[in-house]
Amino acid sequence: MRILGVDHGRQRIGLAISDETGTVAQSIGYVRANISEVIRVATERGAGKFIVGLPRRLDGTASEQTENTQAFIAALERATALPVERWDERLTTAQATRVLIEGNVRRKDRKEKVDQLAAQLLLQNYLDAHALKITDEG
Repeated sequence: MRILGVDHGRQRIGLAISDETGTVAQSIGYVRANISEVIRVATERGAGKFIVGLPRRLDGTASEQTENTQAFIAALERATALPVERWDERLTTAQATRVLIEGNVRRKDRKEKVDQLAAQLLLQNYLDAHALKITDEG
């Protein structure tokens, strides 16, 4: 089953999709903050589940963006029958930004790429964590 990773932002929603085996996450771009577009992409890509990054402060407390993302998740759950799972995304945007800077991506281009790379990182973190659980249990 493919999984769609979602990095919810104020203006853009970064998206990533897993391979069929649930091993590798691949960035697939972004859409404007619009639930119907996220569902359309999930349908086109054959996703059976959403993983939505839940931003929190480093100390684990909620921020304004946490509240915005919770509202987005609630609306997504109302709009689709697919399961929607929350995933701690602390530091994924910072990590994505660092990767882009190290890759010499221009500041102007980083704005558009950071959300999609953050979605890929959060989905890959989710896939890796679940692969470890399977390995530990097996």
